[in-house]
Amino acid sequence: MNVELITIGDELLIGQVVDTNAAWMGQQLNNAGFKVSCKTSIGDVEQDMLAAFDTSFKRSSVVLVTGGIGPTKDDITKGTLCKFFNTSLVLSPEVLANIETIFEHTDKVMNPLTHDQAYVPIDCTVIQNKMGTAPITWFERDGKVLVSMPGVPYEMKWAMTHEILPRLKKQFLQDEYIQHHTLWIKGFTESALAILLDAFESALPAAIKLAYLPTPGLIRLRLSGYYSDEQLLTGWMLKAVAELKALLQDHVIADEDKSIQELIGVLLQKKGMMLCTAESCTGGKIAEMITSVAGSSSYFAGGVVSYSNAVKHQLLGVRNETLEAYGAVSKEVVEEMVLGAQKVLGCACAISVSGIAGPTGGTTEKPVGSVWISVACNDKIHTELFRFGKNREQNIQRSANMSLLMLKGLLDN
Repeated sequence: MNVELITIGDELLIGQVVDTNAAWMGQQLNNAGFKVSCKTSIGDVEQDMLAAFDTSFKRSSVVLVTGGIGPTKDDITKGTLCKFFNTSLVLSPEVLANIETIFEHTDKVMNPLTHDQAYVPIDCTVIQNKMGTAPITWFERDGKVLVSMPGVPYEMKWAMTHEILPRLKKQFLQDEYIQHHTLWIKGFTESALAILLDAFESALPAAIKLAYLPTPGLIRLRLSGYYSDEQLLTGWMLKAVAELKALLQDHVIADEDKSIQELIGVLLQKKGMMLCTAESCTGGKIAEMITSVAGSSSYFAGGVVSYSNAVKHQLLGVRNETLEAYGAVSKEVVEEMVLGAQKVLGCACAISVSGIAGPTGGTTEKPVGSVWISVACNDKIHTELFRFGKNREQNIQRSANMSLLMLKGLLDN
């Protein structure tokens, strides 16, 4: 049984809004045992929407649609669904009551446009949206399902979690088991890793696929298995994971699907250590990654974005003599930065970074992409020079990733 996703909105096509809905839905559906076969993004154009509904409904058992059901003129999904299913709108007292209940808890007054959201297609199952005013509609035809949900992420997530996934699980018996296993790999380019794993990949059972998911400086390898016999699939997956670990050995830094910052958080909590950062060329990127993890306040104290030499000296205690003798991008400076961060912010662990992100500012001795990173845990310190490329964004992300990877190495020992 295949599931298709359709996300609607001109803002998605012009890049004004990033489509995070499809990514989240795909993850949740996969975890629930449903295979997503296709994702389509379309604008607020009736003919395009009708064509997408028709194509998806013909080839898939379930079609999940988000967006275009708000109160404004560009929200035409509800009317277009009426055309597709040859039905019409009718006022729903239940939906109207739900909207009125939502407004009771705000200081806003319901206007005619919001009132009109209580009109729903006659031939559908209406699901109340407890997070907003736009109702969720569930259509069925020829044993297939199409569901229309709000495009507002928190409303969609509530609908999927509390209503849609439970109903799909009840209605559709799964005829295929899905399993995934992820490994984090260091020390390879994507092409070099693919060459190394060519024979391994060719020998995999037909039910198992290998995917390469690179991020600057690191690669996630994901084994995905789809098969009707769960026991056989589990055996194949365990064998494949063991073979990968044997092939890659020390290049495997983790065998779970967590981000590098999540892995760092687990280690810091396990050891009862606090972390701080002193960043120059990364401009706070490392701190941003760490604090993107819920609960990071229990192991991350804070950071200093010491972009100028004055801030390096005044806040972190880097000596002017060191800056003048070696320059900001140097082993000596990042080591004084990391020790200064430990002292000033009172943490056992610290990360410091100083480099030339580019695209300008390089010299013959220190070309663009030169980055010094230092990490410290208590009295242990490790400092390393990296030569990245000329792309500023890539250099910042690689620096952040390598910083966390170096810290993980200290914490693991």
